[in-house]
Amino acid sequence: MPGKRIPKDLYYLNIAKSVSQRSGCLRRKFGAIIVVNDAIVSTGYNGPARGVVNCEEVGCLKNMVNAPHWGAYDYCPAVHAEENAVINAARNGTSVLGGTLYIYGETADGKPTPSHPCDRCKRVLINAGIERVVTDDENGNLLYYDVKEWVKEDTENYKKRLEEAKGE
Repeated sequence: MPGKRIPKDLYYLNIAKSVSQRSGCLRRKFGAIIVVNDAIVSTGYNGPARGVVNCEEVGCLKNMVNAPHWGAYDYCPAVHAEENAVINAARNGTSVLGGTLYIYGETADGKPTPSHPCDRCKRVLINAGIERVVTDDENGNLLYYDVKEWVKEDTENYKKRLEEAKGE
């Protein structure tokens, strides 16, 4: 009797989980892969710029000042997993245009954590030409994002902030 193969999105997400294990972050580990035409073209995990000291070596400033997980980028030297996946592709002259990014995250104790891209990473993915993002929630349910929707969302958020700044 033939075995049942896992769906491709889960297969690629499991690879992103493996990539996350390279992260030197003491709080949360994220891994990302970019797939174009059913081939992995790049990987990335959250961590400092190449050659910069990482938290495993010296400690976590965000922990020391009790900064929140999301944001507080002034306290963290990390480049996000999504950014690193795009950067690594560029370093190697590989196009990510039309690709899908898979991202996985977990806490320091190995529990899955939400891994939806932040606003900064959304903008990177928009500009890189990524079309779709796949991740999962805390219960392992796959979540799908259409990057074109982020263009509309970012535009609306910016317009809303402009109106608030004008006092309207």
